[in-house]
Amino acid sequence: MQDLTSQALQFITLDPLSILFLFVVGFIGGLVSGFIGSGGAFVLTPGMMSLGVPGAVAVASNMCHKFPKALVGTIKRFKYGQVDIKLGLVMAVSAGVGVQLGIQIQHMILEKWGQVGSDLYVSVSFVAILVVVGGYVFRDAVKSARSCGLDQVCALALKLQTINLPPMMHFKTANVRISMWFTIPVGLATGMLAATIAVGGFIGVPGMIYVIGASSLVSSATELLIAFVMGLGGTINWAMHGMVDIRLVLIILGGSLLGVQLGAIGTTYVKEHMIKVVMATIMLIVALSRALAIPKYLNQLGLTNIDPAMVSVLNKASFVVMCLALGIGAAIILASMWKARREVHQLAESYAEA
Repeated sequence: MQDLTSQALQFITLDPLSILFLFVVGFIGGLVSGFIGSGGAFVLTPGMMSLGVPGAVAVASNMCHKFPKALVGTIKRFKYGQVDIKLGLVMAVSAGVGVQLGIQIQHMILEKWGQVGSDLYVSVSFVAILVVVGGYVFRDAVKSARSCGLDQVCALALKLQTINLPPMMHFKTANVRISMWFTIPVGLATGMLAATIAVGGFIGVPGMIYVIGASSLVSSATELLIAFVMGLGGTINWAMHGMVDIRLVLIILGGSLLGVQLGAIGTTYVKEHMIKVVMATIMLIVALSRALAIPKYLNQLGLTNIDPAMVSVLNKASFVVMCLALGIGAAIILASMWKARREVHQLAESYAEA
């Protein structure tokens, strides 16, 4: 059996350009996190891996930086009345169990296939989940935009809310009454993904929207509370196995703390369907980035024999697409904020003139 700690301690060398890239990735990840409540991990984990950070280390370091950032975002959005504390704590219980299960899955993969197997697992998981969830969210965002941006409760959530399966729970801020048992699978899935690939929010947020029936605004805000609880518990577990690179944590945390507050402010200006548009767009572009990196891991495991020159080109393309995802995500959020803020000011001016 291979020693997991020795594998995890293969930390990358950081030069000034890498540090700058990580800070920018952290800022945009925080911006996305504050805006859509996903924790921004589906930007941060692939971003670190694009620099050569081992998958398990990227996951562990990402989770470590997540809980202080999520706490800042939670406080910020709680002040705007968007966080459902009760829903967040109920979800966090099952998510916490999911985190521990997910970490055990990562340990099993590391033991059997080593670092390369873990990198392949993280990348394939990213591609599969991001494409499925991102595609569904994007389709829903288009439907919402056509209905003048109104955030409508989906049929599944409405159906589940009618099922009287004790204990029934009422979540005041989310304005939802549903059985506790329907919150458990969403929480477990959120926690398992957060631990295995450092991404739980893009399951947690859609889960609260499409299964529980909360609005996009409340779901994205409440997910930050769940991310704080999960991140704290998961970090302790990962750190005990020596897989947290504190250098990466501090760099991305510095950028994230700036971005998360700006993203949270943005939610007060934009229409709710824009949260879904941003989430889906970044998901699909990041999925492409990770897909381009998969051939490298397949070659290293001896599962394929792709020309090394082609693998090198694909790996560079993966990095470029990741940078594109960061830029597009930030541009959409900032442009949406600017446009919505301008409309608010114009409306205020028209009222003043009247």
